[in-house]
Amino acid sequence: MSAAILIGKGDDTPQRLLAQYANRHGLVAGATGTGKTVTLQILAEGFAQLGVPVFAADIKGDLSGIAAAGEAKPKLVERAATIGVESWAPAPNPTVFWDVFGTSGHPVRATVSDMGPVLLARLLDLSDVQEAVLSLVFRYADDQGLLLLDLKDLRAVLQYVGSNAKSLGTDYGLVTSGSVGAIQRALLQLESDGAEHFFGEPALDLADFMRCDMTGRGIVNVLAADVLYQKPRLYSTFLLWLLSELFERLPEAGDADKPKLVFFFDEAHLLFKDAPKALVEKVEQVVRLIRSKGVGVYFVTQNPLDLPDAVLGQLGNRVQHALRAFTPRDQKAVKAAAETFRPNPKLKVADVIQALGVGEALVSTLDEKGVPTVVEKTLIAPPRSRIGPLTADERQQVRSRSPVAGRYEQAVDRESAYEKLSVRAAPAQPAAPAAAGGDTGWWDRGSAPAPTTAGRATKPAGAAARRGDTVVEVAIKSATRSAASSIGREVGRQLLRGLLGSLSRR
Repeated sequence: MSAAILIGKGDDTPQRLLAQYANRHGLVAGATGTGKTVTLQILAEGFAQLGVPVFAADIKGDLSGIAAAGEAKPKLVERAATIGVESWAPAPNPTVFWDVFGTSGHPVRATVSDMGPVLLARLLDLSDVQEAVLSLVFRYADDQGLLLLDLKDLRAVLQYVGSNAKSLGTDYGLVTSGSVGAIQRALLQLESDGAEHFFGEPALDLADFMRCDMTGRGIVNVLAADVLYQKPRLYSTFLLWLLSELFERLPEAGDADKPKLVFFFDEAHLLFKDAPKALVEKVEQVVRLIRSKGVGVYFVTQNPLDLPDAVLGQLGNRVQHALRAFTPRDQKAVKAAAETFRPNPKLKVADVIQALGVGEALVSTLDEKGVPTVVEKTLIAPPRSRIGPLTADERQQVRSRSPVAGRYEQAVDRESAYEKLSVRAAPAQPAAPAAAGGDTGWWDRGSAPAPTTAGRATKPAGAAARRGDTVVEVAIKSATRSAASSIGREVGRQLLRGLLGSLSRR
């Protein structure tokens, strides 16, 4: 028989997930408090025992207990015996903790270039026009050899393109100041959400997500998402970026005895909430094709209706915990969930879904021929690891003995777009005049330099035009100074502001 993970005991047969079909993806659904996290823990443990690395987001911190041995509590021992688990005993799993913000795990970083303009536009919530401008900025950076590693690199190139829009327009198209300003404001908002911790180097090496320990067990990579979850756009974009990176970089694997990696999307509805159609189509494409790369994707969510039909149709292995039909939408969800299972003549699935207890679920997986099994009511097996979170000290101990300890902790800021554009702009800075009378006016030099302290000290009574003022402004200020001498300095200031204000409005 093929390698398999025991999910639990059904009414008629044990319910197992065959490793050879684990890359056909899956769904774990159910209302809050019905046991989804424990089911996720069971599956992650099973894959690790088979030598398959796992990635899972930990929304509430409960999944961190997978790194520690559980307790042989009487209820757990009794359930294991009822299900028929052989030689059940508490045991920890090899675990690596990650955290985008670097507090509860190793920092996870990606460069701006790795993210790309499409996903970044999703993260910034840009319009189609603004996304086109952002794509133009990326194209210009590529053409000029300007590395986009962190947010200050992107801001530097964006500012440069905006300031030189007229000269770049022939080669790259129209760039409006309004679009540039909107992207700059979105970047500021992104920074206030803490995204500057995510963009930079050293960037994540996907090989570090696909490790096994010395005994051959797969590493369970747990992303601390309790803070990240509060920023849903950053959370969903990060997960989609990670999935896209796996799809682009992994070679074709075909059908294998087991997956190369299993990926759990907790709170999966955040990935599709308010997502544009193009992004949903991208997710559907990646989910459909990444199977051939040997990656299994499992969505964990409360309601099956949270997922688009096109994605839901790709999920061959399903564990459905209880749903409550308190509202018309809930009733629709129950009906939809019941209809997606292969019918069991012994069960009225729609009724059973509403009557399931904690630790019970309806399970249907793919059999030896790749055909969905008849749905069965199943008693979920107990995990061998701890049910519940680790303490802060325990988490730190796991982190200190991690195989990647010290590799990502220190951020690196090498020469990139920001530094190169800063050097490029440096020669344009004005120098102090050599001597009084040697300055013939900015109109002779072709550009107006910024006023300098040295220039003011050498020529305290120099013409206003030499400080960069226009001819009109010089005339206005002269008239104002005359008025000020007769009616007072304060009235003169008010007149100057009024005149310049009316000029700017024209």
